[in-house]
Amino acid sequence: MRIRTEVLLPAAFALAFALPAPASAAPAATPTAAPSLPRCGDASLTVAAAASDRPATVRISITNQGRQMCVVDRVPTVVFGDLDGPALPVPEGESGPYRLPAGGSAYAAVRTLDPAATELRVVDRLTVAGDPSHRGRTFDAATLGAPDGIRVWEPVTTWWHPSGAAADAALELHTG
Repeated sequence: MRIRTEVLLPAAFALAFALPAPASAAPAATPTAAPSLPRCGDASLTVAAAASDRPATVRISITNQGRQMCVVDRVPTVVFGDLDGPALPVPEGESGPYRLPAGGSAYAAVRTLDPAATELRVVDRLTVAGDPSHRGRTFDAATLGAPDGIRVWEPVTTWWHPSGAAADAALELHTG
């Protein structure tokens, strides 16, 4: 003997699954989906770098000169002269977006020389970019208060922060 089970559904519910969706209906966005912001263009960013009162430290910043919010990579790209590779981020982490409002600025701190370093290289410039896809801006060593060159060994950079003080604190926290 076979038992047959039937489930009665309200007519409106059954019709929702039986009829195709209208061509104009767009899929609903998930509640956690955020609208995608455009990447900041290299030309819309003002990049600055200055010597810090802390040894082997440079403060960097970017300012969005555009008329709308945009994103840069959350880790600034900082390269030293002709040396291979950029400063490594502290804390470690992968790329991700950092929102930069129109007229807004972001700040990071770069430690160029590990205090425990037994080796070093000396370069005549460093280049800072708000995003790896940008050319960035190059600063010569003398402009950064190092007329004899920038001493570099195992450099690190903080992620972007809303203030210079927050960037300094993050560098201190992650490099001791």
